[in-house]
Order: sequence, then C-alpha cells, then structure tokens
Amino acid sequence: MMVLQRFKEYILDPTIYLILTAGLLLFIYGLVLFIYKMREGSDYKEGLSHMLWGIIGMFIMVSVYGIIALIINTIGADPTQPDLSRIPEANPGFFK
Repeated sequence: MMVLQRFKEYILDPTIYLILTAGLLLFIYGLVLFIYKMREGSDYKEGLSHMLWGIIGMFIMVSVYGIIALIINTIGADPTQPDLSRIPEANPGFFK
C-alpha cells in the first residue's frame, strides 16, 4: 500500500469524519439550546450562533472532502492504483 493511501485512510479520513461529527453535535446542541431558550422566553441568540457555526463546520469538512476527490479525479491519481507506467523496466544488469 502506498504512503499516500495510508495517510488518507488512517489520518485524513478519520480527521474529516471527526470534525464533521463535532459540527453535527454542535448544531444539535445549538438547536436544543435554541428551543429551550425560546420556551423560556430568554435570549436565544447563543443557540443560533451554535447552529450557525455547526453548519459552517460541516460545510467546510464536506468541501474539503470534495476538493480532495476533485483533485484526485482531475489528475487521474487513484491512491489505490499507483501508476507504474513511468517507471522504466528494471534491468538486472544495471544493478550489478
């Protein structure tokens, strides 16, 4: 397995999923806070702020994932299938 594939699989993907989950949890927390403050009749702007930043965080993470996929598809680089066409055939006599 290539180094880039391992980096993407073990570092990049879990980080994106973790931050996406944190954004979703922040949005849900803001929604609950918003509804609770509305019922109470007090200031609900804190809940709106949490929902807004949760949505912004989720949008950024989905965009990062999309940009990575766009770059990989544009240059034709599939991390699971390395392009070996540029490597000249190994000449056993060369290494002697």
